[in-house]
Amino acid sequence: MNTPSLAWQDGLPFSPQYGDIYFSRESGIAETRHVFLQQNHLAERWRALQPGEYFVIGETGFGTGLNFLCAWQLWQEVAPASARLHFVSTELHPIAPDDLRRALDLWPDQAGLSAQFLAQYGALAPGWHRMTFAEGRVVLTLLVGDARTTLPRLDARVDAWFLDGFAPAKNPQMWDAELLQAVARCSASHATFATFTCAGIVRRGLEAAGFKVEKVPGYGQKREMLRGQLAGAGHLATAVPDREAIVIGGGLAGCASAQALAGRGWRVTLIERHPTVAAEASGNHQGILYARLMPKMGPLSELTLAGYQHALRMLGQLLPQGDDSWRQCGLLQLAFDEREAARLQGILDLTLPQALLHGVSRNEASTLAGVELPFGGLMFPGSGWVSPPALCRVLAEQPGITLVTEQEVSAIEHGNAGWEVRGAAGPIATAPVVIVACANHSRRFAQTAHLPLRSIRGQVTHLPATLQSRAVRTVLCTEGYVAPARHRIHTTGATYGNLEETLELRAEDHRQNLDMLSQLSPELYAAVGGDTLAVEYLDGRAACRCNVVDYLPLVGAVSAESPGLYVNTGHGSRGLITAMLAGEALAATLTGEPAPLPMELMQAMAPGRFLPAKTV
Repeated sequence: MNTPSLAWQDGLPFSPQYGDIYFSRESGIAETRHVFLQQNHLAERWRALQPGEYFVIGETGFGTGLNFLCAWQLWQEVAPASARLHFVSTELHPIAPDDLRRALDLWPDQAGLSAQFLAQYGALAPGWHRMTFAEGRVVLTLLVGDARTTLPRLDARVDAWFLDGFAPAKNPQMWDAELLQAVARCSASHATFATFTCAGIVRRGLEAAGFKVEKVPGYGQKREMLRGQLAGAGHLATAVPDREAIVIGGGLAGCASAQALAGRGWRVTLIERHPTVAAEASGNHQGILYARLMPKMGPLSELTLAGYQHALRMLGQLLPQGDDSWRQCGLLQLAFDEREAARLQGILDLTLPQALLHGVSRNEASTLAGVELPFGGLMFPGSGWVSPPALCRVLAEQPGITLVTEQEVSAIEHGNAGWEVRGAAGPIATAPVVIVACANHSRRFAQTAHLPLRSIRGQVTHLPATLQSRAVRTVLCTEGYVAPARHRIHTTGATYGNLEETLELRAEDHRQNLDMLSQLSPELYAAVGGDTLAVEYLDGRAACRCNVVDYLPLVGAVSAESPGLYVNTGHGSRGLITAMLAGEALAATLTGEPAPLPMELMQAMAPGRFLPAKTV
């Protein structure tokens, strides 16, 4: 996807594609405050919010993000400290980061907010992007794509709309009747709207969609503008249970689920059967951020792409680069055979932003990696490796989470007081909500025994770094991977075994990993010892992945017969990519907040897809 080439007229951003300005030549901030903040009565509505409530703004046309920053600024001034602002916006042509920085530099009084926003913005691929600011008080969900396609896929209950596309005469698609019907569909029962235009086609379209519309004085040279309120029923507020939950499982999915809820003010009991979190599949020395995409963007690739970008934003906030918990060193996916070369070329043909991924020749790949490589491929410059245990610990240490270790959950039972989680010695905890996130062990409970989870063994090999092997600078991937050294150890692997749960280290699996490494880079293979390595003495780690027959994770409510029971599991080899976004999706479901993913993708992950069909 190509970002637009902005023109600059009199020092202000201008769109040559639409022949229109991004904001008023008189004062963009004053225009935003008059048109959108004041006409939606936001200050008064926000002062009236109760602690813990949230408010949703929907916007058509993100542009430079000025409306978002103005709303964020006002929110900080008047809203209760524990309330949350969700700002959901659409944008077909996201502005390139350098141009956006230049545009926002025009407003020095917002420099602090702009800097926080730009730190997460980056190059945006098509799809949903969730960014969190102010310790969770402000959440931006940016839908990159045609609003006529993205808004019908949005699951949200919007309280106030900023209708801010380019002028109807210049960009009529942003104001057509079908899009305005989608605006009404996503509206709460009391939703308001405001827009700078008073064009008749917009007024008629809004009235046909169910809004009461009135003309009021506009800003600057614009004599009139429109504002109004939904006249129909709209979405009613979602009933949120008492904000208390139990999460079973201290791996990445469980810790991410607990963190997402605790960030919303929930009290969370996180139960882990081992002495520490990340003791099973999430316990490897290094995990890689491997966004394996396909040329056709089906649900799994769409989730992978969204999860990858979300994971990078979360890691940037949670784990500082200097503590050796993660390295944004880049990742090379290498075209090791004709089939893989065709797949990688198909991904290039999607024309995703080059800052996200770009093709490299064999020589370019070797230069980036620091070692000789036999293949070219794709470079993901923002990727790298992370310590999954370090990430789990940071997630589990968030305020509001009580970690209970060395407790084996044997059953979960529903009663008048909600859900009771029981162990061999009796009750462990009770809460209205339980999230099962214990990978393959999820099958032991009666309510989740039907879920088609598979246990697939994998083994990684730990190779002592040498002076020569330390030259490798990026993660390298073929059918397996090798990472730059952490604590003087390279992690390479991982084998993909049969449906089994045995965890002893196997010499033949070490040999398989070394054979993969010798194909990936003969130079690196020789640098770590190559044929002189005695596989029977190598260290490593074996664990069991938990995946689902269709490779999509299970995220959401278990069934209508078990109200308050949810799962977040089945992430397979993609846990570092998808688990944190899944935790955010689950928290949004529980609270009724805007979903961070399209409706059909949320439904594709729902456990209900495996419930037996009911006969009439």
